[in-house]
Amino acid sequence: MCEENKNHIGCCEEPLTENIKKLRKIAKALHCKKRWEIIWIIGTGTATTSQIKQQLQKQQEITQSSLYYHLSELKKSEIIEVHNYKEKGQGAPEKNWKLTTQKIEINLLPQNKNE
Repeated sequence: MCEENKNHIGCCEEPLTENIKKLRKIAKALHCKKRWEIIWIIGTGTATTSQIKQQLQKQQEITQSSLYYHLSELKKSEIIEVHNYKEKGQGAPEKNWKLTTQKIEINLLPQNKNE
């Protein structure tokens, strides 16, 4: 509860700082166990979309569209990125994913007075 205003009127409705926006985006992306599993599969290396799907299916069935959705959410939050593309016969090249970082840090203090 906000100590300044116990009714929360106005005090928590200020514009969001970049740190809060980043934290919300990351929290949204990491709320799902399946996305943590994807992170673990990629690990310190890389993994193609089909390799990720193959590993996930050892535990539970996952559709291609569901996998793409989870990968997209992790990419939007900048937790993973496309490392490169692998040629796959006649079809479109396959994405090869990697983590953007192994650690997430949030500055509690602003870097400049305008934040």
